[in-house]
Amino acid sequence: MTICVLRLEIKLIHSTRLVLPNGKDMKFFFLKHLYHARAIRNRVLECFERASSDDIAKEERDRLLSFVVVGGGPTSCEFMSELYDFLRHDVSKWYPDLINDIRLTLVEAGPGLLGSFDKSLADYYLEQLLKKQIDVRLGTAVTGVEERIYHENETQTDSYTVALFADDTELPFSTMVWSAGLAPVKFIETSNLELGRGGKILVDKHLRVKGHKGRIFALGDCAIVEDGPPLPPTASVAEQEAYYIGDCFNKFYHKFDPSSEENKEVDLPLPGPVVPALLPWEYAEFLNRYFVKAVPYFEYKNRGAMTSMGFGGGVFDTTKTDLPMPEGAFSGVTAFLAWRSAYWTKQLSWTNMILIPMYWFKAMLFGRDISRF
Repeated sequence: MTICVLRLEIKLIHSTRLVLPNGKDMKFFFLKHLYHARAIRNRVLECFERASSDDIAKEERDRLLSFVVVGGGPTSCEFMSELYDFLRHDVSKWYPDLINDIRLTLVEAGPGLLGSFDKSLADYYLEQLLKKQIDVRLGTAVTGVEERIYHENETQTDSYTVALFADDTELPFSTMVWSAGLAPVKFIETSNLELGRGGKILVDKHLRVKGHKGRIFALGDCAIVEDGPPLPPTASVAEQEAYYIGDCFNKFYHKFDPSSEENKEVDLPLPGPVVPALLPWEYAEFLNRYFVKAVPYFEYKNRGAMTSMGFGGGVFDTTKTDLPMPEGAFSGVTAFLAWRSAYWTKQLSWTNMILIPMYWFKAMLFGRDISRF
């Protein structure tokens, strides 16, 4: 997720440093950028190519086809569902003899998946993963990853990786995808700004950093509002905060010149009322005023939550939404269509809005291309 720190101009800072078990560097993949997805795809196909060798030991084949995903949030669950579909419906066409050797493991340190969702939807998602024979380990933390040598000579060293869990169990694997434990980037720690809970920048209800005359702003998952309710570290929160800051600059802050001599020691005046960004579409922004009241501070609006479950499945939680729509907990095809429709309408160009459904249709009809690139 992208976060921003503003000092009357915008700087983008990517939060890519995660909380690592025991604080040590480990060899696994993240889910942050496009090149991560390509690296994971190539690694998966490499594992199948190596596992298909006739002279490989069964233990090594089992390890090569063992894939671990760490985290029980929406990103981890979506990735695990997509990985299952990719392996079962696409890769298996080229490696049918290996299909029964695949092992997928989802590890979550908390007591359940999708903690921010309605419990009925979280339980439903867990049930569907178990039906797919995915090994879901709840209440289990990854405490480390070890590299173990099983053969060594003067010219070559052969080793394998093992995940260590808090319950004293271990699991050999070939690929681990880490999607849990976000922490602020190093820039935040060394910024000399006042930090609050979780090492996040402390801001007031106007998203202004304390002690800097209101001229430094922080938003996204690098910031925490003082004396305010905790906000989820999601793109929806960061997007609404960005809309709020943008409206403040366009309507109020542009009248203040911080470079002038007379304003050198003057605090930036507080903004006036701003309409919260309730609706998740830019072209419908003008409708927000009819559904929510303008307030002179940032106010988060719950747009609901949704998570896909591969092709044809998903969960959609509107039990606590502020959107003008029926409240409820939806699953199955209804949630899947809602998820795809929502993200399709969030595209930034008409070109993508035309191409994406074409790619969906192509994948549904012919399957996904598994060639490496």
